[in-house]
Amino acid sequence: MNMKLTSGLIRASHRAASGKTKMARQPRWFLWCLLLVPVALLLALALQQYLSSAPDITEELLRGLGQNKKKGTPGAGPCPQRSCPQDQFSFLLQSGAANVVAPKICFQDKLVLGQVLNNAGVGINVVIVNGRTGDILRTDFFNMYSGDVKPLVALLQGLEEGSVVLMASYDEPATKLSDDARQLISELGSVSVKSLGFRDSWVFVGGKGASADRTMEKHSKNNKATNKYDQWPELLEVQGCIPKYAG
Repeated sequence: MNMKLTSGLIRASHRAASGKTKMARQPRWFLWCLLLVPVALLLALALQQYLSSAPDITEELLRGLGQNKKKGTPGAGPCPQRSCPQDQFSFLLQSGAANVVAPKICFQDKLVLGQVLNNAGVGINVVIVNGRTGDILRTDFFNMYSGDVKPLVALLQGLEEGSVVLMASYDEPATKLSDDARQLISELGSVSVKSLGFRDSWVFVGGKGASADRTMEKHSKNNKATNKYDQWPELLEVQGCIPKYAG
């Protein structure tokens, strides 16, 4: 009888101890919940703020890759189809968007430089075209933040008469851009290159021996008060028709 009583007391004692343990664990989980709920709310707010600003960059990315069917010509691919007279070339220039979306250059309705072709980069992107035949002579980019301006100067100095030159900025086009390089680009017809500054957006088409009707340009200054992408201005675009070189 005493053995049964003792065994019962031990089991009761174990149940009581187990109950106390469960009671002790419950407040801990409750405290964890109190801590995690505010963290989850903060993360949700941060994500919402990011997504509210993301559409601008996403829009430019889709536009740059030729996937924005709302603004582009249906079925046109990365370059919109443009009809020009037989004695003119069609072109499209698009600067980079911030440091996220690479620039795009189209010539005669074909993509010749851009993210899809993996031949665009930070700095000044350049396409050289034979102004008589429309043949693409060279595509390249020159890092004007941490690179060397000498290869760009050499390219500009070696241009043949009648060459069409298309240029588009990406991220930072001006830090290493020397006075000599600016002068050579201005001789191609650019007006804005002399004032091109840190993280400005810029697109330009001109050429060696180019007349005024073979030159087009857009320039947007980096200004935090008006920038579209915080530290960068808006993406710029120029498209149209330029006369063939007849010299």
